[in-house]
Amino acid sequence: MAEKIMNLRGLKCPLPALRVRKMLSTLQSGDVVVAECTDPMAAIDIPNLIRQTGDTLEAKVAGQEEGQDLLTFRIRKK
Repeated sequence: MAEKIMNLRGLKCPLPALRVRKMLSTLQSGDVVVAECTDPMAAIDIPNLIRQTGDTLEAKVAGQEEGQDLLTFRIRKK
């Protein structure tokens, strides 16, 4: 199983969700995507995307890094 880390910092809605969708389409079952986002709308958009695709949102972590709010999503491909 592979783990891909996506730096989506600075991208605004809908780009983080679109890029996660594109990455998920290239992965095999069981692979993991770790998406790091700074757009607050990602907190809504990415869970909605995961509900649509049927993949699993294993973790959602909110924090701060270098003065920016950071959302990190760990998604496992179904």
